[in-house]
Amino acid sequence: MAASLQDQLDRITQNTRKLVQADRLAISERATAELLNTGIEQRILPVGSVAPSFSLQDTRSGKPIHSADLLSLGPLVVNFFRGRWCPYCVTELENWRELYPKVRERGALFVAISPQTPRQNDFMIQQHALPFPLLSDPGAEVAEKFGIAYTIPQEHRRYYQSILVNIPFSNAGLSYHNATEASWRLPLPAVFVIRQDGTIAFREAHADFRVRPEPADVLAAL
Repeated sequence: MAASLQDQLDRITQNTRKLVQADRLAISERATAELLNTGIEQRILPVGSVAPSFSLQDTRSGKPIHSADLLSLGPLVVNFFRGRWCPYCVTELENWRELYPKVRERGALFVAISPQTPRQNDFMIQQHALPFPLLSDPGAEVAEKFGIAYTIPQEHRRYYQSILVNIPFSNAGLSYHNATEASWRLPLPAVFVIRQDGTIAFREAHADFRVRPEPADVLAAL
């Protein structure tokens, strides 16, 4: 039996704890707890609510993709991810790569959205052979409408610098020295299923980036 997505992610966590210094891990753990304590999980749009419409640049075509156009074709699975620098996000999207035919068999479409630049999205598509659209959401503005966006606090910014993850560059092509607040914005990793009438049929997101919705639960909502 294939390992569940969460089993795969738990292995990443176990390996990280072996490789990363305890004091650095403590910063990450504290930032996750503080994010949870902001109450962000209570602000996530609930099932039954109307999903915000959006128009975002598609990496392959360079043109905007409109959610209304996608929903005219079928139900929509929207995956919000942090970036190609996040091994949890890569593993999740590789799982969806394998399950993409099952999404299409159900008459649905799938898009993945992150604040990273189209160039970073293109690297991700090529490196991981992702068949579905990757859309750029500068400043996590669409993620904010879904109730899942936040700004990385100062202490955690230093943590990312210490492990050589340059989020302002990934999100906006900026350095640490000229980074804007918007370039430090991220979404909670999340999945929403949107019915053709625009209402949300499924939603799951967690302040703990190591926890993701199981694809089987998402597919069951289609």
